[in-house]
Amino acid sequence: MADKKRNYNYLKKLSLSLGASLFGVADISKIKKDFLLSQELLNKIDKAISLAVRLSRGTLEEIKDSPTRLYFHHYRTANVFLDQLAFKLSNYIQDKGCLAIPIPSSQIIDWQKQKAHLSHRKIAYLAGLGWTGRNNLLVNKRLGSQFRLVTILTDMPLKFDKPVKEGCGDCYMCVETCPAVAIKNNPADFDYAACFEKLKEFQKQRLVDQYICGVCVNRCQGKELRR
Repeated sequence: MADKKRNYNYLKKLSLSLGASLFGVADISKIKKDFLLSQELLNKIDKAISLAVRLSRGTLEEIKDSPTRLYFHHYRTANVFLDQLAFKLSNYIQDKGCLAIPIPSSQIIDWQKQKAHLSHRKIAYLAGLGWTGRNNLLVNKRLGSQFRLVTILTDMPLKFDKPVKEGCGDCYMCVETCPAVAIKNNPADFDYAACFEKLKEFQKQRLVDQYICGVCVNRCQGKELRR
């Protein structure tokens, strides 16, 4: 147990020093069967490190009812940063004789089904970084939904974090502003199809070159951002 805590504390300190905003470790034993990875690889890993980087508040404030070119560039920059962060951390883990597989921050395998190798949000939830909000994004108490995620799969001895028992409470700002009317009062009723159709519309209008929006991200502010 001492090794697990020591490894955890060092990796967290290292991650934050390299620019991460949030760090957590998830037990993936019950969900790894859903990952789009080989069974041989899945048999070797039992945990995932979840990392997040905060997005620019000023960049998000430019978003009203549709994404901007500035946000599109910032979104891609954040993803590149996270991939580099995961790469550096994975190399450290490998140097310690353990397995480390960095999963791309934003690489969709099936756009129609919105499927990637795994769900960064689900892993971040299990790692205690936040809860699933009405906007179908992870919501952190301090940062709201204004961050991006990346994951590292590993077999390194690490202590696990636990999901947080919180929710959006009486905040409905994302429901009120969603341009696709996809966000409902109940998170379970989120309309994936309506959201995706609006993303395709934004791309056809050449507002952005990828299926992103950002409207609800702008409105979903954590306690730190509301001060």
